[in-house]
Amino acid sequence: MTFEQLDFIYMPSADAAADVEYFTTVLGARLVFAVAGMGTRVAMVTLADAPPRLLLAEHLEGETPVLVYRVADLAAALQELEGRGWQREGSFEIPQGPICSFRAPGGQRVALYQLTRPEVEEHFAGRRDF
Repeated sequence: MTFEQLDFIYMPSADAAADVEYFTTVLGARLVFAVAGMGTRVAMVTLADAPPRLLLAEHLEGETPVLVYRVADLAAALQELEGRGWQREGSFEIPQGPICSFRAPGGQRVALYQLTRPEVEEHFAGRRDF
């Protein structure tokens, strides 16, 4: 299995608007989007030209961020991991495609996803709901 790239770091946020203000004003991050919907707010900021991008997400429970790695074939990657004794925690969809998250024995949160909808980020780029 090949981890192609660490694309996102999902960061829990109690107040995404305040976090966007801090990351953009104090750290000099570039705001990609800030979307409100379905009772939550999520913003994407970048601190560098290359990934990972930071997602400040109010709906993400806990205090530990989730490292989101892209793989070419999610089903094959999960099958390989399960063959090594790994157990999945949750599978769902994000705007970019299918994803499966899990927690490592040390408490770290990791997710693998397959980029099936590459146009999504461009669709949201520049949107600012908050």
